[in-house]
Amino acid sequence: MGMFDAFDISASGLTAQRYRMDIIAENVANANTTRTENGGIYRRKVVTFEAKGSGTPSFASMLSTSSQGMTGMSNAIGEGVRISSVTEDHTTEMNKVYDPSNPDADDSGYVTYPNVNIITEMTNLIDATRAYEANATALSASKSMAVQGLNIGKG
Repeated sequence: MGMFDAFDISASGLTAQRYRMDIIAENVANANTTRTENGGIYRRKVVTFEAKGSGTPSFASMLSTSSQGMTGMSNAIGEGVRISSVTEDHTTEMNKVYDPSNPDADDSGYVTYPNVNIITEMTNLIDATRAYEANATALSASKSMAVQGLNIGKG
């Protein structure tokens, strides 16, 4: 693993977490959107990450390798992260609120609002922010090591 690989890994994490924060912001902005341009109710979006690189081992294979000792750990070096998908959340129930005066109310007077929970979104935002900060710190540490290595070679 080269020095610039560490920069690439941290940069991929920064990019992925920034995109995740953008999707969270979109969810919060549409928390009360009962009609989208397609005519339906807005559904919460979820970002899914995956390891970057070809031949990335599965979690199960990494677990079995690590339980056997450090002999096969050379394939544990990652290449970063990438966004594998952005999907709509169809598992969380939509929120129904009784408001017969709303033009989007059904025959019973209930309005169906998006399945966006602000508390969940804020928790996810804090998580993404912390992950972003961790990647920024790792990038800074890699940069510091590179500078120290250049200073040693110069001296």
